[in-house]
Amino acid sequence: MEHISATGTAAGFRGRAQEPVDFQAFAVGRGGQLFRTAFLLTAGDSHLAEDLVQETLGRMFARWGRVRLDNPSGYAHTVLVNVFISQRRKRSSGELPTGVLSERAVGAAEDEDPALRVTLLAALRQLAPQDRAVLVLRYWEDRSVEETAAALRLTSTAVRSRSSRALQRLRGVLGNSLAEIAEF
Repeated sequence: MEHISATGTAAGFRGRAQEPVDFQAFAVGRGGQLFRTAFLLTAGDSHLAEDLVQETLGRMFARWGRVRLDNPSGYAHTVLVNVFISQRRKRSSGELPTGVLSERAVGAAEDEDPALRVTLLAALRQLAPQDRAVLVLRYWEDRSVEETAAALRLTSTAVRSRSSRALQRLRGVLGNSLAEIAEF
């Protein structure tokens, strides 16, 4: 049996195998959080977010009984981000959207400002996938620089500089419109 840490590194370690029932409880319990993260990574594309979560859970299930995970949630988020970045690099998806459907995100609050959400998602969409991943992990997931660096396999310095540049780009894209929409 191999051992996988939250960063996804494998090492020879013998531990208790987890039962498939535990995986189902994990998937049900963490699926919503994984979807919210994927939704932000995809800049509001709920269909792609669902695909990312499904791919993440599929990869985790394939290893679930064979490995011992110290931090299944952390590992799931690492897998999710890696799947997202991999899909963005490949651009192998043959699916083409036929139009924009008006959908409400799962778990969205009733009092949210839809204009603000659309503006922020449109701004996120203009960032490079890895910059978007850095911002989502740092500010949405509230991860430290070191945790973000480990998840994305970057240095802490690279995370800080990407984060700074991505925020600067967002400010340039949003300009004064964010303040007007949010009515600060």
